[in-house]
Amino acid sequence: MRNSTLAPCPNVQSMTTEEHEPIDPANIDWDERYRDHESLWSGEVNGSLAIEVEGLQPGRALDVGCGEGADAVWLAHQGWDVTAVDIAPTAVDRGRAAADERGLAIDWRAVDLLDEPPELAPMDLVSVHYPAFPINRLNDITSVLTGWVSSGGILLLVGHAPPEDPSTAPFRQEDWVQPADIAPALGEGWSVEVHETRPRPGEHHEGSPHSHDVVVRARKI
Repeated sequence: MRNSTLAPCPNVQSMTTEEHEPIDPANIDWDERYRDHESLWSGEVNGSLAIEVEGLQPGRALDVGCGEGADAVWLAHQGWDVTAVDIAPTAVDRGRAAADERGLAIDWRAVDLLDEPPELAPMDLVSVHYPAFPINRLNDITSVLTGWVSSGGILLLVGHAPPEDPSTAPFRQEDWVQPADIAPALGEGWSVEVHETRPRPGEHHEGSPHSHDVVVRARKI
């Protein structure tokens, strides 16, 4: 089965040089990628998430493309009621195991958001870090994501800024939906509170060509 959505876009950390060929969104099996590695990610919360939720009152949160669950686990530890979704069952199983070890209750779901979007209660926070949605599904994913945000809730989108040397990127950025694509598609009823490029926080991404994040935080009015 070939899957094309709902796993984080690749970071070169934990991948070999042979895997740095640009990734075709139409021909990738995300679960196979997880099965081929003991772990793909650092297990650390994404720094931009920690920065952007500081000061927010914990409520219901949806972690989109949760991977192995570091962000979902962190949010739950902060008191959020978390639902975590990813297209790769192997990744979801790893996230569930990490949460169980810490005694955290998280609603884990292995689903394809684009073709089989689950019915979910409105969320106070929908967090999407380094998304892997094909650009030809921009309208679809924008509709799905915005539909899950409650009135007054936050949609947080974080993506990789292009590296200084484009040849070092493990994927063609133009093939994938980026935060800057979704921001102008939000339309009326949204207030974009943050839209900026800034240094990527944390040290666990050392070795990646992506040194900066594009961060979009929008509130549903």
